[in-house]
Amino acid sequence: MNPTPDNIIVTRPTKTVYRDGNLLVKLFVEGYSGADVMNEAHNNAIVEETGFKIPKLVNVQKINNRWAITTEFIEGKTLSQMVKENPSSLDACLERLVDIQLEMHNFTAFKLRHNTDKMHAHISKCGLGATARYELHTRLNSLPRHSKLCHGDFCLSNVMITPSDEAYVIDWAHATTGNASADAARSYMIFHINGEGERGEKYLKMFCRKSDTAQQYVQKWMAIVAASQLSKNKPEEKEFLQRWTNVVEY
Repeated sequence: MNPTPDNIIVTRPTKTVYRDGNLLVKLFVEGYSGADVMNEAHNNAIVEETGFKIPKLVNVQKINNRWAITTEFIEGKTLSQMVKENPSSLDACLERLVDIQLEMHNFTAFKLRHNTDKMHAHISKCGLGATARYELHTRLNSLPRHSKLCHGDFCLSNVMITPSDEAYVIDWAHATTGNASADAARSYMIFHINGEGERGEKYLKMFCRKSDTAQQYVQKWMAIVAASQLSKNKPEEKEFLQRWTNVVEY
């Protein structure tokens, strides 16, 4: 089945996501990197093997010369949708978000790329000057290498809650293994990029309290994840991220 106005779930600059019966199809624009598509599918397959609850990968194929990833369709609403429909549920949804993230961090997936290695690569091409890049590489080398399952884009819109109250985490394009606090710093940054700074502060305090992690430790990752995001060259984010990449001691 091809995408139609009746089955399209969301449209983004690089892809269209639509439902095909019990399946969900992520159809990328023509010319989209086949390597990136394969990497996302590979990540999904690896995370599936851990036993963590995610939509199962069905296939990767080309549809009219466009790459497509097909997974099982999960009926339900994202935490983001739930907050939009009922703003008073924000605190409860943030708590659910953190609980699911902490559950995820209990899993390991050694076949995934390590987030320290990925961030070193992104820092090298983030566009900052040599001195700033050196300081960021040095800071990253000083932080512990762990082996926890990290999502890399963990936010309210990537957690699906079914009618039976089961939680599924979706969109594993940026998955890595590594340090959980790096994953939390990235979630915190996503709130701020989306103009939801107040939610971000609530999230960070909740994550640190529930994980018994010093907030200062998560903050050590902030400049690093900002530089990593800078490498994506999104003009609308550049000024904000450059402010975050100032290398200072917290």
